[in-house]
Amino acid sequence: MASDRKPLISGNWKMNHNHFEAIQTVQRLAYALDSDDHEAVEVSVHPPFTSLRSVQTVIQSDRLPLVLGAQNVHTDPEGAFTGEISASMLAKLDVTYVIVGHSERRTLAGETDQVVNAKTQAVLAAGMLPIVCVGENLEERSAGLAHRRVADQLAGSLAGLRADAFADVVVAYEPIWAIGTGETATPSDAQDMAAHIRSQIAESFGPAAGTAVRIQYGGSVKPGNAPELLAQPDVDGALVGGASLNADEFARIVKYRLYQA
Repeated sequence: MASDRKPLISGNWKMNHNHFEAIQTVQRLAYALDSDDHEAVEVSVHPPFTSLRSVQTVIQSDRLPLVLGAQNVHTDPEGAFTGEISASMLAKLDVTYVIVGHSERRTLAGETDQVVNAKTQAVLAAGMLPIVCVGENLEERSAGLAHRRVADQLAGSLAGLRADAFADVVVAYEPIWAIGTGETATPSDAQDMAAHIRSQIAESFGPAAGTAVRIQYGGSVKPGNAPELLAQPDVDGALVGGASLNADEFARIVKYRLYQA
């Protein structure tokens, strides 16, 4: 990992934790981390929409060195979109990072690369930072199409961005076959795809963009595999699912550098 790309470790809580549980988890996480951890790693937590205000209040009132994130956003700034949340609404809650194009959104909600691109643009326009998710499924990987699939997702999801936007854009590589399955891409798998992502961005947006963009790995990240995954030169952090629901377990992932060989 390049020294000028501070690792970003993000906890995606998905549809878990009510606002009471969210407050407890954030407080416990903050207690488990120290100043050295925050100096070395940026940590974002992404609770459900119903807990954003509660978590924002705790972070601000207790002056916790954690960054608030959201799990999704709508493409439009306002309108008759029942059940949706706009980027400006999130920005008013001091949200910093917004996950867009998560594999579950692509698969379960049918989000296309064009929709992901519109969400990415909306997040940036509102002054927040997108975590843009890409990744192949097992069928695509088995057919030798993983690199092509990810390149296509990058092209569609990042279309129209300025080269200097990549100081703010995060790309999360999610091998879909390794999410919630207990399977994990090997460190060499993660590095291979992260390097591919970086080269694709450099080719499309210029070498400076390729150098600046932070690339997370997401897919059954645990305290046991985090040190080796995060030791890879092109992996700049992790998008953590289930393991982020437990504050102590998530803190061990944040402290990954203490366990590296």
